[in-house]
Amino acid sequence: MKSSNRLLYHLVAFMVVAIWGSTFVFTKLLLLGGLTPGQIFTQRFIIAYLLLLGYSLLIGKTGGRPFRLFSDSWRDELLMLALGVAGGSLYFLTENSAMNYTTTTNTSLIVSLSPLVATFLISLFYQSQRLNRVQSIGTLMAALGVVIVVLNGHFVLHLSPLGDSLAFSAALCWGFYSLLMIPAGQRYDTLFITRKVFFYGMFSMIPYFMVYPGLNLSVVLHQPPLLWNLLFLGCVASMLCFVAWNWVLKKLGAVVATNYVYFNPVTTILFAWAILSEQITIYFVIGTILILVGMYLADKRKK
Repeated sequence: MKSSNRLLYHLVAFMVVAIWGSTFVFTKLLLLGGLTPGQIFTQRFIIAYLLLLGYSLLIGKTGGRPFRLFSDSWRDELLMLALGVAGGSLYFLTENSAMNYTTTTNTSLIVSLSPLVATFLISLFYQSQRLNRVQSIGTLMAALGVVIVVLNGHFVLHLSPLGDSLAFSAALCWGFYSLLMIPAGQRYDTLFITRKVFFYGMFSMIPYFMVYPGLNLSVVLHQPPLLWNLLFLGCVASMLCFVAWNWVLKKLGAVVATNYVYFNPVTTILFAWAILSEQITIYFVIGTILILVGMYLADKRKK
């Protein structure tokens, strides 16, 4: 792999995580506007799916890749369903629901450590994806950096079994999503996989809306600022970022790419500093340095 190409893959991964780190503001505004986490997730995935479906149909008609609706086999279709649940509905529901039962610090810390979960799961099934000693040290160093950034000098965690379990479930979902992307990426192109993830992410929300019916569209349509926030989450944070992320997973490998999730709290704090004038502390600087050095070591491949 050319070094210039590999640099591009790393830059794309960083940009995706940076955008995902900024979404807390837009999601928070939608929650304050009267939407539930399930409604926000479903609406952003509907927007992303329709845009991606339209693009897929367009390139099919213009002589690009032929449009396909289903996978090659029912086993592969079940794989797409699992991706939609793990990386879509179940991940977002567990992450957002955790906030109702535990602190923001606990949720952010546990979910941001999802690369450790992903690395463990992938190493169980794929020997070629296992880390060497230097990469393992880098991953642990980056994880320590996340802990320092999130705790920000306040080394006191208020344990909540239910909330913390939900946050860990979200990290576990992302780990399984990274694991399942390996066989999916070997057999299907990125656009098809991402479109199926959006579809099954929405489809698997049907039981939720049987209990909590209604998308509450009137709230968004009557408040333009909320509509713009939702469009950003659907068009940019969902459609563009999921396509780019799944592409990077194929190019860099699931372990190396997933390690970029460590940057999530860093970009969140930087965004809050730039927009909300929140203070940057020495713990943030130390933690960020550890994450950067750890990421550099984690990308050291076996010769």
